[in-house]
Amino acid sequence: MKPKRPPSRISRNTTAPRVVFLLDVDNTLLDNDRVAADLRRHLEREVGRACERQYWAIFERLRAELGYADYLGALQRYRIEHAHDHNLFSISSYLVNYPFENRLYPNALDVVERCQEWGIAVILSDGDVVFQPRKIERSGLFEAVERNVMIYVHKEHELKEIERRFPADHYVLVDDKLRILTAVKQAWGPGVTTVFPRQGHYANDLDILRAFPPPDVTLDRIGDLLGYDVDKLVSVGQERKGKVETKKAKGSAASARTAQKEE
Repeated sequence: MKPKRPPSRISRNTTAPRVVFLLDVDNTLLDNDRVAADLRRHLEREVGRACERQYWAIFERLRAELGYADYLGALQRYRIEHAHDHNLFSISSYLVNYPFENRLYPNALDVVERCQEWGIAVILSDGDVVFQPRKIERSGLFEAVERNVMIYVHKEHELKEIERRFPADHYVLVDDKLRILTAVKQAWGPGVTTVFPRQGHYANDLDILRAFPPPDVTLDRIGDLLGYDVDKLVSVGQERKGKVETKKAKGSAASARTAQKEE
């Protein structure tokens, strides 16, 4: 059963529309590709290239099993096969204490602040229940959004809960994954504006770009959102009637493949 769509028109009974901005984290506000690259270098230095590759193989298997990236879970499984590796403490400490604040994209916090001026800013992320909250907290995003954070396994399946916790006249969803933007647009139609910052290693993946229709707004970088005003963002989303379908050229098989590729 599809979630009930939010209202497609901004309420005129109040002095300003109640707009909720749903902001993704990885490769949207924070450069997760650089985090992963730093981890690769640290692993190779601490345990060698062969073990570094083994860790990522475990990571990919676990991601396919769980549906989200679980860095600490992969380390736990790696430990089973390397129980006497004295470098495991160094790796876990590196992950938990990583300086995520240094990996925010330029103007990311400015964008959050602007969204707070326009309406309510909410972090909406997929991930585990330990590392992902730690990332959000240490990056400064937790306080920036006034602790309005939701983390799910598959956030596109949690639209009713999102509506319950943060009711709105209109939503603006900012995410680097076209698959998620498309799914939410299909469910909410003109009640949501989908914004696609083309950042991270999926941004120019031709298979993904061909498999899904364009979002309401495409940005070269997250900071470009500062060039918009809230009325323009809302009107762009309302102009599109929500009849968004995965492109027939690729079909559902391509959608499934892109979902497996994404973190």
